[in-house]
Amino acid sequence: MTSSFASDDRLDHGYGISHAGSMARLSIRIDFEPSGSALGPGMAELLDRIGRLGSIRKAAASMEMSYRKAWLLLQGMQKTFGAQVVATETGGASGGGAQLTELGTRLLKTYRTIEENAARAVDEQMQLLSTLVQNDAAPRSKSRRV
Repeated sequence: MTSSFASDDRLDHGYGISHAGSMARLSIRIDFEPSGSALGPGMAELLDRIGRLGSIRKAAASMEMSYRKAWLLLQGMQKTFGAQVVATETGGASGGGAQLTELGTRLLKTYRTIEENAARAVDEQMQLLSTLVQNDAAPRSKSRRV
């Protein structure tokens, strides 16, 4: 079960939605209470890459994330939803692998739909904000929260 949700050209490497000709980027984070788990651009990207690459390790490495961090994030999501988000297959000659479960695919698809709907709803305001950004504004640090 592979995913094709990353095909949107507006998805940027900051794990959000870029607006055409814009210096602003919208990112959506959904917090789940009481677990404290969240589904945001980083988690969605992790799920998408697992679906495309068939491996938690490869997905994590492609995001410059440790396997342990990816595993812990997935465990948190699985605890929040009470079911597996990713199905894994251990080692052997083929080296094992991972794929999104029906729940994982549904979470990713729903998140991408929310992201797209929000981006459309605020496009005009995002364009306006972009016009206010100074061209020589210093970039913020690269740390991102997943």
